[in-house]
Formats: sequence, structure tokens, C-alpha cells
Amino acid sequence: MNSRLHSGLAILVVALTFKAHAVGQLGDPAAPLVISDWIKGKPVDLAAAKGNQVVIVEFWATWCGPCRTSIPHLTEMQKKFKDVVFVGISDEDSPTVKKFVAKMGDKMDYTVAIDTDRKTSAGYMEAFGIGGIPHAFIVDKLGRTVWQGHPMDGLEEALTEVLAGKFDVEKVKKREAAKKKLEAFSEAAGSGIDDAKLDKMAMELESLDGEMGGIEPGKKFSAADVRKEVRFQGLMRDYQIAMMSGKGGTNLDRIERLLAENAPKDFNLAEYKEGLAANKTFSDYLRAASEHGDTNQLTELATRVSAVKPQNPRALLQVAWTILDDGQIKTRDFDLAARLARSAVEATESKDPGSLYVYARALFDGGKTADAVTWQKKAVEAAGDNEDGRKQLEETLKKYQEKARK
Repeated sequence: MNSRLHSGLAILVVALTFKAHAVGQLGDPAAPLVISDWIKGKPVDLAAAKGNQVVIVEFWATWCGPCRTSIPHLTEMQKKFKDVVFVGISDEDSPTVKKFVAKMGDKMDYTVAIDTDRKTSAGYMEAFGIGGIPHAFIVDKLGRTVWQGHPMDGLEEALTEVLAGKFDVEKVKKREAAKKKLEAFSEAAGSGIDDAKLDKMAMELESLDGEMGGIEPGKKFSAADVRKEVRFQGLMRDYQIAMMSGKGGTNLDRIERLLAENAPKDFNLAEYKEGLAANKTFSDYLRAASEHGDTNQLTELATRVSAVKPQNPRALLQVAWTILDDGQIKTRDFDLAARLARSAVEATESKDPGSLYVYARALFDGGKTADAVTWQKKAVEAAGDNEDGRKQLEETLKKYQEKARK
């Protein structure tokens, strides 16, 4: 089936992809900040800061959900590390960023700037081969880029060590190189590479692990565990393919037996099977609904979909939204969409504006305008202080109310 049918309400994870070869190395002189507009705070000159200040260079955007989550954290860090300069850099236009920063107020209390034709991004993000935001870099007092990563994953710890003079950039570089070798080992373990070559890679990694006190801090490397995990992931993939094919039989039984034998202790095979069965039911229904098929078959599949009780109610919401909004669907069952969305509303105790919105939309599309108005009002209330989300929900509410008056 066309993959678009599975899009539904899935969260869009937007990443910036670079084709250029990564040439940046930790410990190298930091690239200059090429800024077209300083939106908040005083201009920062890395050359002037050298020898005096540590600077955090962070890349973000107003449209980026994870960036919005990290902004308050960066603000708290700026308050804690008063002698450090935090600079948030966006490549958007000035009016868009100014409006966003003004709206954030004290929640975004550090320097904010606009990149010039992505030149600053090229010196950091592109140079280090980074493909997503938010992403931060530490520039130490020697003017070197000594750390890079997600601002909520290790930045504060690394900054504390940098300020205390305890940060070992060479050790960090060695650990990053070791992690790449670990990734290569995992890939090789799943590719059917010669055992002798795999054993050689394992010995090198075990040596590095002992030398560094852990390639991953606090965790001892085990080649056997990695091989088992890779095998387990492969079996999960094979089992999923076999389940979705609907053929069953001895091959499925064999894979299931191997899956149980290789599964970690905390893996719940029954829940996994239940989830795959639910996905297959949804997939079968959406495929049938996207074709001018047998009406009786579609009715039977709709009954099966209604009976599914997945662990995650968002799955029901996604199917409901696909029925309502996907252009591939030729037969739209508004009653089914409403039942699925109502289940998600109940599972979230009517506190999730997204679930309430989809339920109201299903009612509206199904001709139950008055009920749609009632539930859309609840969606607006559930949005709380999310101004942007609330505004969009209110616009939809006006549309429903206007239709109700007519």
C-alpha cells in the first residue's frame, strides 16, 4: 500500500541534510559567527572572546518543536553560567525570529542572532556533518570547538568540565572515533561478514573499551551482547514481514521460536505480536478503503478495526485521521473514524487537544455539526496556553459554528 496512507497525524521530524563531506574536528579553531542581525543581546565576536570567555553556539529554528523544548533549558544554563555567552542562531528571516523571541520573553533569555546565508551554519553544522536541530557547540577560551551535541544531552556536564579546566578534548575525540567503530561493528554483525573479521573488530573494540573506561560511559562493551542484539533486531524485522504478509505457517512459527530464544528479558513477545496484528488490521482496512473494492469486505474489516485495542491509543487516532484526510482514501467511513477518535479521547481523559480535534472533525464530516461544535470547544479549552495551537483550533471552531447556524 502507498506509504502515504500511514502518515496520518505522525509528527514531522524535520532535519537539515548536508551533502558536503564533514571536515570539522573537535579541537580545531572555531569558525567565525557570520551574522546578519542580532535579535537579542549584544553582538558576539569569537576573536574578541578568545582568552576571555567560553561561548555556546546553538542552531535552532522557530518551527522546530525540539528547539522550543530546549529553549527554557538554555535559558536556565545561561543564568547558571553567567560568564558564558549563549548564542542561538537561526537561518530564518528577522521578522519571524523577532516575533518569536518577543513572544517567548524571559523564557528565551540569551543572545539570539540571524545567520548570513547559512555561512555560520556551514562552519559548524555542515563542517561536522550534523543533520538536525537543535544542536550546540562549545567554543572554549582558546577559541577551539571542543564539544558538539544536542543541547539537552551532555552540554551542561561538558561545559562544567570545560570551565573547571578538566575537559579532555582528546579523550572525547577518541571516544567519538570508538563509537563510529562500534557502529561499524554492529552493521558488520548484521551483514553476514566473515566471523574472523568480526572477531578482530570485537577485540579492537574491547581493547578500546578497557583503555577508555567505557566507549559508552558507565557501560562495558560486550561483543557477544552486540551480536545477540543485532540478531534479535533482524529476527524482529523478519517476523514483522512474515506477519504483515498474512501467510503464517511454519516459517512464521520458526521465526517466532527464534525470536523468543534471542529476546532480552524485558521483551514482551505477546505485546509485540498484538501490536503487529493491530498494524496489519489497520493496514488491510486502509488498503481496502483506498480501492473500489468489495463493500462487504470493507464492512468486515471496519468491524475488525473497531475491535482493536492497541497499547497506544495514538494508533487509533492516526487511522481515524487517515480516513478523514488522506487523499488516497476512496471510501470514507466517518462513523468508524469517530469511534476510533472517541477511544483516543477517552484514553487521554479528554485532555489531549489533538484527539479532541480529530473527534470533532469526524463528527463534522459525518454531518453531526452540533456535536462537532461541542467537542471542538473542548479542544480549544484543552489547548491551554498554547497560543498558536489554540488559535488554529478556534478558527476551526468558527467554521463549525458558522455551518451550524446555516
